[in-house]
Amino acid sequence: MSYLDLLKLALPETIVLLGALAALVADSTMRGLAVRFRFLIGGMIAAVGCAAAIAWMLLAPGIGSAPGGMLAVDPLTQLVQIALLVLTIFTVLISMESDFTEHVGEYLALILLATVGMMFLVGSEDLLMVFISLELTSLSLYILTAFDKRNIRSAEAALKYFLFGGMSAAFTLFGFSLIYGLSGSTNLREIAASLAGKGLDPLLIVGLVMAVIGFAFKVAAAPFHLWAPDAYQGAPAPSAAFIASGSKVAGFFIFAKVLMLGFAGAEGSGAWRDYAPGWTPVVAAIAALSMLLGNLASIVQSSVRRLLAYSAIAHAGYMLLGVMPHNGEGLAALIYYAVTYALTTLGAFGVVAAVERGTGDETLAGFAGMSRRAPVISFCMLIFMLSLAGIPPLAGFFGKFYVFAAALKGGAPDLGLLWLVILAVGMSAVSLYYYLNVVKQLYVADPPVGSGPLQVTILSQITLVLLAAGVVVLGCAPTLILNLIQDAVQFARF
Repeated sequence: MSYLDLLKLALPETIVLLGALAALVADSTMRGLAVRFRFLIGGMIAAVGCAAAIAWMLLAPGIGSAPGGMLAVDPLTQLVQIALLVLTIFTVLISMESDFTEHVGEYLALILLATVGMMFLVGSEDLLMVFISLELTSLSLYILTAFDKRNIRSAEAALKYFLFGGMSAAFTLFGFSLIYGLSGSTNLREIAASLAGKGLDPLLIVGLVMAVIGFAFKVAAAPFHLWAPDAYQGAPAPSAAFIASGSKVAGFFIFAKVLMLGFAGAEGSGAWRDYAPGWTPVVAAIAALSMLLGNLASIVQSSVRRLLAYSAIAHAGYMLLGVMPHNGEGLAALIYYAVTYALTTLGAFGVVAAVERGTGDETLAGFAGMSRRAPVISFCMLIFMLSLAGIPPLAGFFGKFYVFAAALKGGAPDLGLLWLVILAVGMSAVSLYYYLNVVKQLYVADPPVGSGPLQVTILSQITLVLLAAGVVVLGCAPTLILNLIQDAVQFARF
């Protein structure tokens, strides 16, 4: 493969990188202007860069693979990359009204660099490239978490995120080194071929478990979630939104890809009374604990940000059910769930950001009577909360339905994963309590005495309405993207 062919495969990432550099250069020429104006100009440049990358993938889709699987481009990876770019554009739109930093160019460049890392991450089938992409993404997100220098919680959250992230990187790298030592390769498909028929070597079990632990840190699954509540609460709202949306989509996709491609044949079984060693029972235990801890901890939260953080832990448990069938149907359901969840939580954080700017309060009490002060964003928040709770006909309902159905059909013979699906349905019912608690504050509680209408910019309202509309449309017509995902999964040979 020539360098020109390799550049064509990596051209979308190159376009986004050029957008990051353009945003930096443009902001450096506007240092004396108002922060919001600089955010507007820089955000437009960043959004145009992402849109250009999307246009390239739609108009001139490139299919191919670099030597060793360092970069493997197919319709599935491009579909996930387009979803990441759309989420990045919405994150930039939410950021345009911010004033928490004067370093606008650097902030937007870090968002785009994190996006580049995620795009390389989902497009790789090599453990070394996976690790490098993970670290590019993680380092960008650590800095984005600490970007509000006026808030001590931001620095504290970033430090915790960095320390736990460094620990997870150590687990991941050590697990990868054991897998390389046993298989002699870092390519996922070659690893599976090398380990086929050899049984579960003790070192393979250790490497597998350590790799699962490392990825569980990245997706904030229990008990490796301790960084998430502080990061979601302390980070600037757009940064928290990006961590909760884009990184979840990329993290779960590569998690499933490594397990399903690299550890094919070492699945084992997590079926009730039919346990067999492998990665499936490990994932089943993490999923069950995530659903229990995330939902029960959310009930007692007074901070909406921390509520969304523990809710994200619970949703990580639901999404892991899509990995366990280790087939194309489960992967398609997982991707649909991850994308729709990302849109929903991004919108929820957008509403939190608007309320924080207007009231300085992100607790449940700060949302009291908001439907009378800001009816548009309150209605959007209603849609986001009901979708997260899994109420039909919103996207969150069908995301859970497809994942649960895939786990029942393909997770184990004779409905062996029924115990896990029953737990997931029960915890979904529990989640309805704390999501409706937010809705109660919006529509039932009285606003503070003397409070007037909340000032929300037209740009923020349009962005949130578009996100809410996306949640409704993908719920009413889920096949709009589900069919595309299923066709792409079949092409990718999962």
